[in-house]
This record gives sequence, C-alpha cells and structure tokens, in this order.
Amino acid sequence: MEMKIETLEPEGLARPGGHYSHAARHGGLVFTAGQLGVRADGSHTADLGFEDQVRQALSNVLAALRAAGAGPGDILKVTAYIVGVENWPRFNAVYAEMMGDARPARTVVPVGELHYGYLVEIDAVAVGGATGAREGAP
Repeated sequence: MEMKIETLEPEGLARPGGHYSHAARHGGLVFTAGQLGVRADGSHTADLGFEDQVRQALSNVLAALRAAGAGPGDILKVTAYIVGVENWPRFNAVYAEMMGDARPARTVVPVGELHYGYLVEIDAVAVGGATGAREGAP
C-alpha cells in the first residue's frame, strides 16, 4: 500500500510566501513549515515586540497542526530560531504559557537574522494521521 504525502493549507493562515505548503502529512506524522509572525491577512508583525512575534508564530504553527487534527499534546518536536540569545528567556516564557502542559522535545537556535526583520521562526513535527489526532489530545 503506497502512502502519499498530503500537503495542507490551513484556514486562518496567510498564503505561503514561496513554493511550499504550511504543513505536510505522511502516514501518522505532520511537519510544519517554519512559521513567522505573519497574520492571516498577510500583514507582518516584525515591527512588534519579541513576545508578540512569538505568540503569532506559535499560533501559526498550532493553526497548521489543527488542519491535520493535531494540537499541542500531539507535538513531538519543536525547533525555534531566535535572533539574539538574550531573547531565550522571553521565548521560553511565552512558549510555556502557550503550550501549557505539552512538553515536546525542543531545540532553540540563536541566529543572526531572519527574513523580513523577524526575531523568531518556529516549526514543529507532530502526530496527526489521516484519521486525526490521537484520542484525548487537545
């Protein structure tokens, strides 16, 4: 039985700015593209503070996962790219607030700069098979 890669274009997210999908699913795994703090209408939050950018970028990741029937409790791995290692504690505080009890594996990578002047970009890998998220997931 051949399993195909399914691309997902979730509601509530701006159109991708390039040749990619916001999320792709294969088998029981969902992979999100790196999400910046772009609002659903395509406007940018790069001029806002770091915490606001984290909230929008993580909200975009969660919206991409919802399209596959997954939520925070289904996330296996998160990678966050942040401009400036000094922003790490601020990232961690917003991340903990938004993720609640979910504690997926995580990597935070300090970088020099990101596209459009953003200070954070986040992607994730989650469980979210064709039949939806596992029982009891948020």
